[in-house]
Amino acid sequence: QVQLVESGGGLVQAGGSLRLSCVGTRRTALTSSMAWFRQAPGKEREFVASSTWNSGAKVTSDSVKGRFTISSDDSKNAVYLQMTNLKPEDTGLYLCAAGFGGALPDGYRFWGTGTQVTVSS
Repeated sequence: QVQLVESGGGLVQAGGSLRLSCVGTRRTALTSSMAWFRQAPGKEREFVASSTWNSGAKVTSDSVKGRFTISSDDSKNAVYLQMTNLKPEDTGLYLCAAGFGGALPDGYRFWGTGTQVTVSS
């Protein structure tokens, strides 16, 4: 059983920054990658960024590239999302996921319950 716990969300003004954290209880052969997705009310879940443990590969979606940075800490089985220059369109529930990887939700078996990010103008 893998559990993921997110933290770090909050309410910020446009142009501000937040750092999200996701800590997993343990890593398995089914969790080679961890990722961040976000979902706004009435919209589909959107890929944000991912990190693969063995290769160290990092992928960031075009919509946040240059503003968001994903990082990981192998000793803590954790991934982080440093978000800068936040915009109102970044508002949403940010969800941590673990699984085989990719940019689609189906690539991830385990999900956290999310942390809310709200950006005001």
